Amino acid sequence: MYPDENTPTRLFNGIPFRDVPICNIKASKNNTVITVSDAKGDVKLLRSCGMEGFKNARKGTNIAAQATAISFSTKALEFGYKTVRVRVQGLGPGRMSAIKGLQMGGMDIISVTDSTPVSWNPPRPRKRRKL
Repeated sequence: MYPDENTPTRLFNGIPFRDVPICNIKASKNNTVITVSDAKGDVKLLRSCGMEGFKNARKGTNIAAQATAISFSTKALEFGYKTVRVRVQGLGPGRMSAIKGLQMGGMDIISVTDSTPVSWNPPRPRKRRKL
C-alpha cells in the first residue's frame, strides 16, 4: 500500500494516520536508542542498549538492539502504544533487528520511514603527501 492524498485521514486500528505515535530508532555504530513520541513530537518513552545493561562494544550489536526493542515494546504496550509508525535513522548494525524486536514484542507497525541524513557535499580530501 502506497501513500496517497487520503493517507493522513485513513484509519489504522481506529486512529487516523496523522495521530499515530511515532517510534524513532537511532542506530549508530556504538549504540541504538529507541523512543516513542506522540504525533506532535513530544517524547513519551526512551530506551537504549546501555540502559538495558549492555556495556561498551556490546551496545552496538544487533542482539542488543533486538533485546532493547523487545523490552521497549512491552513497556510501550503498558502505556497504551500498540500501533506505531517507525522512523529509522543511522546506519548502525541495530537497524533491522530493532524493527524486528518491536514486532516480536507485540507492536503493530504500519509504516517504516528511513530518515537518515545524507551529506551531499563530500568530505575534504586528505592533505598532499610530502616526500
